Amino acid sequence: MKKEMTIAYDVHNGLYINLTNRCPCACTFCLRQTMDSMAGSGGLWLEHEPSYDEVIAAIQEHDLSQYTEVVFCGFGEPTERLDTLLQVAKYIKKQYPGKPIRINTNGLGDLVYGEPIAEKLTGLIDVVSISLNTPNAAEYLRLTRSKFGEKSFDAMLSFAEACVKAVPEVVMTTVDTTISHEEEQQCRAICERIGARYRIRPWEE
Repeated sequence: MKKEMTIAYDVHNGLYINLTNRCPCACTFCLRQTMDSMAGSGGLWLEHEPSYDEVIAAIQEHDLSQYTEVVFCGFGEPTERLDTLLQVAKYIKKQYPGKPIRINTNGLGDLVYGEPIAEKLTGLIDVVSISLNTPNAAEYLRLTRSKFGEKSFDAMLSFAEACVKAVPEVVMTTVDTTISHEEEQQCRAICERIGARYRIRPWEE
């Protein structure tokens, strides 16, 4: 495991922000299980968790006008550092009005903090992308290996429902090839009930 300090990196047309390597899950399909970086990103295993000032300095090394969005996503669960995430989002909203901000999350932030967190995202986050993974609670736990155990699946769904009320767009995702087409249809039904958009994402993304 090579440790570096890649805080901001390019993926497609987005600028991705790597805040932490902490995560309550150890998903069987997670890219960080087998690699140190994304294509061209530099090492995403952090020497230390970057301070607010370090994150801002990393952002300022890029021309945000060239990106379609800013995404909180790295080799860790971004809501593990919710306070810093919200501070950085405030900076981006002030300096780059209209720039969309997305969080890619496992949706377990309520369990991390022991309280609902969705309302804190209002006015700062435009899109919350949540890893749904599977329509089945037992299978969810097998796939994610969440440290929170059996309550994880329902907590993730509750977070998604709260986000639908708190932010403009909620997307729930599964990974291509990890579940059956029948399960994908069940996931689609869950999303329709919650009011989220369903997306099947490529495994390597």
